[in-house]
Amino acid sequence: MAEPRQQPEGSGWRLAGFTLLFLLFSIAGTWTIYSQFAERSFRFDDRLLNPLFLVAVVLLLGVYWLSDGLRLYYTLRALGHSVPFRHMVRLVFINIFFSNVTPMATGGGVAQIWYLRRHGVRLGTATAATTIRTVLAIAFIFTVTPACLLWLDALQGRPIIGRVSELLAVFIVLYLGFFAVVLWRTRWLILLLTRLLRGLRRAHLIGPHRHKRWQFHMKREMTRFSRAFKVYLRGPRRYVALSVLFTLTFLISLFSFPALLMLTLGYDVDYLTVLGLLFVTTFVMYFAPTPGASGISEGVFGIFFRSLLSPGHLVLITLAWRFLTIYLGMIIGLILMQMDLAAGRRQRRAADAAPTRTGDDPT
Repeated sequence: MAEPRQQPEGSGWRLAGFTLLFLLFSIAGTWTIYSQFAERSFRFDDRLLNPLFLVAVVLLLGVYWLSDGLRLYYTLRALGHSVPFRHMVRLVFINIFFSNVTPMATGGGVAQIWYLRRHGVRLGTATAATTIRTVLAIAFIFTVTPACLLWLDALQGRPIIGRVSELLAVFIVLYLGFFAVVLWRTRWLILLLTRLLRGLRRAHLIGPHRHKRWQFHMKREMTRFSRAFKVYLRGPRRYVALSVLFTLTFLISLFSFPALLMLTLGYDVDYLTVLGLLFVTTFVMYFAPTPGASGISEGVFGIFFRSLLSPGHLVLITLAWRFLTIYLGMIIGLILMQMDLAAGRRQRRAADAAPTRTGDDPT
């Protein structure tokens, strides 16, 4: 199969627009924390420049980025495909960039599929690997979040949590149940959606051509994903176990940054409480329609942590948390992407010029 030349997520103007939206929503979310929850108070604390803290940050970043790459690497190995790990490192940062400048975090997976195809991975395998990688993380988050909502002391007494926690717990069970049906009872879901599409056509909400196209894509993608997940589960046990282990390591390292920041600034840290609050924050981020959950993530973080932090540190820790876990990776991802695109342009120019050079008459 010829390698596709198109870039993920369309034109550069679209990416620039999404990036601008990401920045604007991030600024708006931070301003909301500053004006509503931090009593318009902000100060930089030079304890964040302490060499011991900087060493700890570098080590935690290493675990965070390494485990992110390894969870996809071992998912691919379980599916029977191997990619040199140096390429997986680039994939980590490309994923961070694209998933945070596209709504609903969908772009990261598309960009990774595009990149994997460039390195010889079949489309079906690349799609299955990135999807399974995401489902593993969702399974952890959606399993832990109901327990946090119902029993985490830091969330008790909040009116909004009290009203919706039971509803969210039911929703999570339904969400995980949906994936279970897709995996093990795919025909049930295909039959249900087939009837739904048929009803939409009879109601003249979609035409015959669109009905046929949607029906084909729905059956194909559900069947492919179900089949790929079964191949994954039947893969070498050590690779399946390692993909799960590094997914958990990735989440715990990701959620440990606020605890490290709080500990450095002299707070008495309840590590399990911090982890629980980050599980719930990330759960909310999955449903945020803004690019990379920008604005929403800052606001939810501020709401959850304002009772644990002083007003002067709330904005500082929010910004430091987002910089270490998102902004820094996005900057690296943007640089790597530009390097890849520049290399691709040079290769295309060389390929276009090659026939001219070979056709020259030396006499």
